[in-house]
Amino acid sequence: MTVDATDVPGPYHLEDQIGFMLRLANQRHMAIFTEMMGGELTAVQFSTLVRLSEVDGPISQNALGRLVGMDAATTKGVLARLMARDLVKMEKSQTDKRRYMLSTTQAGRDLIAKLVPVARQITEETLAPLNAKERASLLRLLAKLY
Repeated sequence: MTVDATDVPGPYHLEDQIGFMLRLANQRHMAIFTEMMGGELTAVQFSTLVRLSEVDGPISQNALGRLVGMDAATTKGVLARLMARDLVKMEKSQTDKRRYMLSTTQAGRDLIAKLVPVARQITEETLAPLNAKERASLLRLLAKLY
């Protein structure tokens, strides 16, 4: 399949459309993630917990949502599920009593330590059809899209 967006428009082929290809690639990745993660966390929960563990100190819900690329309602739901499992804790801000700050619990940090090697394997499996140069190109190009 050769696709060149600068070509004169011809017939519309769904399989040549970026959104369709990205969706299929994402479906493949999510199937790999779900199988290898073994139900420990969803992809969004994992991303949220990793980002939260990366920040230096507590962070607000809004700031965390921006770091993970989620809207406020989705962030709230994800955090509720992580807090119910005692992976994340919420405390009032020391400087602004109207704001709540989030951080990982020891159980959350332990789970991330356990799951990061699995996540590396998930990335490896997702990218398995590509050689090293193709992997680097794909990741570089995808980073330009967001």
